[in-house]
Amino acid sequence: MPLKTIPIVFHPIYSQLKLARNHRFPIEKYQALKDSACHLFAEKLTTHLVQEKASIDMLSLVHKDKYINDFLSGRISEKEMKRIGFPWTQQFVDRTLTAVAGTIEATQLASTNGIALNFTGGYHHAHPEFGSGFCVFNDLVIAAKSLLREHSASRVLIFDCDVHQGDGTAVCAESDSNIFTVSMHCDKNFPARKQQSDWDIGLNKHTSDDEYLQNLASTFDAAVTSFKPDFIIYDAGVDIHIDDDLGLLNVSTEGIFQRDAFIFEQAKSLDIPIAAVIGGGYQRDIDALTQQHLQLVKAAVQVFVNN
Repeated sequence: MPLKTIPIVFHPIYSQLKLARNHRFPIEKYQALKDSACHLFAEKLTTHLVQEKASIDMLSLVHKDKYINDFLSGRISEKEMKRIGFPWTQQFVDRTLTAVAGTIEATQLASTNGIALNFTGGYHHAHPEFGSGFCVFNDLVIAAKSLLREHSASRVLIFDCDVHQGDGTAVCAESDSNIFTVSMHCDKNFPARKQQSDWDIGLNKHTSDDEYLQNLASTFDAAVTSFKPDFIIYDAGVDIHIDDDLGLLNVSTEGIFQRDAFIFEQAKSLDIPIAAVIGGGYQRDIDALTQQHLQLVKAAVQVFVNN
């Protein structure tokens, strides 16, 4: 039976961070996505406002105590923050903890509804003891470990389609046999030093729709067949887009929609709950970038509500 509405998780703080005018991170995109999605699909979405920040207990499922405490207290070094890519502020701490809580809440909602979307998330460059590439805490693995600890799932597949390899996710989950990490990314892109996911698919520069979608189908099918997950966390980064400033792949907006729809169709047909995060996307044109992220919402509505 189709769902009446798709649960989406959001908080205005996702976009409430003062950055230098020339900063590389498009912080406005989260609010823009929320506004556009609720305008286009108003009666087909239910918004869940994040009420609590992620606790130290939750962060400790993945991260080292010293790193957690240094970041939360502001004792973290300027060098470490430079590696993350943001200046330290209390607002950034609050935003980070809210974003992680949002991904955890999305997994909880997906357990009940079959699907949920967090309108941020995908901080897959965060390692146990340091942050990197705009990522502080690894919400993907924290949420996966939370599901396992709460017995809401027993085998979690993290399926990462961001253009950059999920190096932090690979390291954070490497010792947990109940989490299977797949990263399908552009091989010649950040990070220069890759880590070993359970399965890495490194695509050539300029890969376009047909080749990308063929790789997607075979990779997803093999991962599900071999690992047999009972929950999927999906990182739907749109930095695979041909116009992305940091991407290096040539996937179209329609290709992104087909990717997201395929993932959702497979999860629905297999009756596996799926929580999706929006991941990376770095085009400076916020309106165009919002349209790319909207494909995730459009695909979710088509597969879970309209069918």
